[in-house]
Amino acid sequence: MPSHIQSLLLAATTIYHAIACWLEDKNPPPGRLIDVGNYNLHLYTKGERKDKASPTVVLEHSLGGIEGYFLIDELAKLGQVCIYDRAGFGWSDISPYSRTSQNMVMELDLLLNNAGIEPPYIFVGNSFGSYNVRLYAHRFPEKVIGMVLSDALHEVGMLKMPWILQGLKYFFASGFLMSVFGAILGIIRLFKIMGAFELLKPELRRFPQVVRQYAIRSFCRPQHWLTMAQ
Repeated sequence: MPSHIQSLLLAATTIYHAIACWLEDKNPPPGRLIDVGNYNLHLYTKGERKDKASPTVVLEHSLGGIEGYFLIDELAKLGQVCIYDRAGFGWSDISPYSRTSQNMVMELDLLLNNAGIEPPYIFVGNSFGSYNVRLYAHRFPEKVIGMVLSDALHEVGMLKMPWILQGLKYFFASGFLMSVFGAILGIIRLFKIMGAFELLKPELRRFPQVVRQYAIRSFCRPQHWLTMAQ
């Protein structure tokens, strides 16, 4: 394909992506934007607590996924459930602080306090999210009465991995940074339109379109991939 045609196509996808983001941002998020100190985090809550002693389930997602949106409807039948977008993901703003578990845990606690979500909590941590929920329970043991860990990771085990495997994080980080440009140029959004996410994960088709959009929307944004790399 001639280079000028390629340039025109990239310009078209970039402009389309910018317009699509602008239109998406005109629609309100499904939850609330909570101020945690000059930036907002998105908190989506469903269900009701039976009484003040009943726990609230808090979903902490994996490194780049926002899979909790697929669980919240079923879990809300049992009580109050919260999912939040960590800073840089979904509808949440980028945080001015480094992406360490310590900072993310403090942001989460501030979010729950400012949103009026009172303890006790049961945390569900998936993959990378298991780091954060374990640290939260360590920092605030009086607020946590239970944890569910899925595909959990442990920092000691990760440090004991062979150096070649530890080096993979730099490989993945470089891929995330490349995806930043893919998002800016609208290429990832084009994949979304073509149904690439459903092709890679056919189980997504089991969920309503609106729920799928909650989870997939973030992947089209450059800040999603930049935050993953951080």
